[in-house]
Amino acid sequence: MKNFKAGTYINQGSFKSVISEEINREWTLDDMEVIELLSQADRQLGRLDMYSEHTPNIDLFISMHVLKEATKSSKIEGTKTNIEEALQDREELKEEQRDDWEEVQNYINALNSAIKSLDDLPLSSRLIKMAHGSKKRKTVLV
Repeated sequence: MKNFKAGTYINQGSFKSVISEEINREWTLDDMEVIELLSQADRQLGRLDMYSEHTPNIDLFISMHVLKEATKSSKIEGTKTNIEEALQDREELKEEQRDDWEEVQNYINALNSAIKSLDDLPLSSRLIKMAHGSKKRKTVLV
């Protein structure tokens, strides 16, 4: 996609807007660094597939990864909940820990909802936006 232009400025009178270009077009992969990264990603997906065939309870395995992802990603936003706290009931936590715990639980619920949606939807920006929107809403019952 050499010379790809993301969009075009259109004069709207008192302001300009951008009309996005189509990205669904033919393209040639000629960057060796990208080819190498795709190759590494493909190998890692193969390894993950191998592990999934030898894991007795894949749902538990995935739920633990979702939990780990939720606690680590929520730390970016300033939460201090660790995996052990995320596994506890809300009532078992100190009052000052509960908001962070709820943030992690919202993240977990959003990821689980997105995983379930993969049965009906492709991996797409729509699915990501749905997951992000549900993460922002309070989904944990207080």
